Amino acid sequence: MEYDKGADTMARALALISGGLDSILAAKLIKDIGIDVIGICFKSAFFGYESAVKMTEQIDIPLKIIDFTEQHLEMVKHPKHGYGKNMNPCIDCHAMMMNYAGKLLKELDADFIITGEVLNQRPMSQNKNSLDIVKRESGYEEYILRPLSAKVLQPTKMELEGLVDREKLLGISGRTRKAQMELAEKWGIKEYPSPAGGCKLTDIGFSARLRDLLLHDENPKLEDVEMLNIGRHFRLNDGVKVISTRDESEGKAIINLLSNGDYVFYALDFKGSTIVLKGEPNEDDIKVAGEICGRYSKGKDEKKIKIKYKKHENDKYNIIEVVPAKDEDIKQYII
Repeated sequence: MEYDKGADTMARALALISGGLDSILAAKLIKDIGIDVIGICFKSAFFGYESAVKMTEQIDIPLKIIDFTEQHLEMVKHPKHGYGKNMNPCIDCHAMMMNYAGKLLKELDADFIITGEVLNQRPMSQNKNSLDIVKRESGYEEYILRPLSAKVLQPTKMELEGLVDREKLLGISGRTRKAQMELAEKWGIKEYPSPAGGCKLTDIGFSARLRDLLLHDENPKLEDVEMLNIGRHFRLNDGVKVISTRDESEGKAIINLLSNGDYVFYALDFKGSTIVLKGEPNEDDIKVAGEICGRYSKGKDEKKIKIKYKKHENDKYNIIEVVPAKDEDIKQYII
């Protein structure tokens, strides 16, 4: 995609687009004061770009998608500034994104970076100190502008040098979303997700599964991280985990993520969940996985049912007979 500046364009900004409302409002505001805007969206194991595509289409700006999955995962393991309420390292994440955007300034012939951050909207990651840390850690402090809160923050280089008219920027602050909703209506932005709805690291259930994974595997494969999105997760012991899919689509998806050495279990005579066991199981672990398989099958009320299982890379199944587990039996294993 070409990103040539228009002949009458004074400047160009790279807008970090999360896919939420605030970032697209910031981009729209800057675009409407006569500055060319290119959206920059990031893809990782914890958030995608689909919403960003829809949002940028509504305000007619181009979007460049950057996949920083591996680098982002490494940061999530040990964030310098810690986590938020769950496994969300927002300060480190924002700084990382701005660093990537900063490195694109020259390549895309851009003058500065804008974000949709709003002062004090989030008590931990968007207070004054946190916003300052993000700018400093990004390595591009002088090039970052927050249009929605500019009038309640110190003037930036872009404003002081006349590249951006400070009087045309906003002074939104606090947790209320009234001003943003009014702007969305004014500018005809009709479809947008809920705040923070796109990042899995803010989800309590996903965070619990990720925390468990990193506790037992310091360097998980990307497939193991992606598997956290699928099914119910059970920790049998330090070396063995079991996953039970919820429907047919999850069953197909999880098979594509398996590695050699992983085990799969199915009820032999009944429809039901695909069960995956990861680790080096002993006989008791195999039995418990089989009982979980029985619980999430149409044969859950039978006295005994047959379960077939094998290593993913093998062709031949083994057969065991188990009593389907009751919910109270497996409650202790749920992650």
